[in-house]
Amino acid sequence: MRKKKWVPSFLENEEEYLIKDLKGYDGDKPLYVEIGMGMGDFITKSASINREIFYVGLEREETCVARAIKKAQELELDNFRVILADAMNIEELFDENSLDLIYLHFSDPWPKKRTHKRRLTYLPFLKSYEKVLKDKGVLIFKTDNESFYEDSLGYFGSSGFKLLETDRNYYREGEPMTAYQERFVSLGQPIYYAKYRIDKV
Repeated sequence: MRKKKWVPSFLENEEEYLIKDLKGYDGDKPLYVEIGMGMGDFITKSASINREIFYVGLEREETCVARAIKKAQELELDNFRVILADAMNIEELFDENSLDLIYLHFSDPWPKKRTHKRRLTYLPFLKSYEKVLKDKGVLIFKTDNESFYEDSLGYFGSSGFKLLETDRNYYREGEPMTAYQERFVSLGQPIYYAKYRIDKV
């Protein structure tokens, strides 16, 4: 995404929503993280509906982060924060056994075989998610790319995650959607979905 001229100064002066990490989180609300939140459509809507849950968006594109923060400001969210960082650093951003749920929504499928190791469902990433999730923590994965989906089911199958549910034409009435999901649904394209749990005990 092309960086907008207003973004650097906006983020430099942002003190409420933009944080560096969430180490030492001691809140009493369940902690949900969306990795690669884009412009924050899904996560800000979810935070607005579910005030009893604390949401964190993890995103490496500055313009996306700024736009998500603007949406949070409009909704006056007190249960939402943003971290400008790469998913590969997730163990440096959250304590072990601190997350209740991770969302992986429409991440880059990296279709060429030589780039598969960059996929956010690749095994090294899954091992990091296992560490930061609590016992019985949940991971939800959605994509529009069938090949990426099928490969990812294989990655998860080689990990410690337990498959709870799959759906190759996912849709839930009234559930917040990402901008990508809204577009794909409007075009009648299938959404591929999988839900996993990590059992540590």
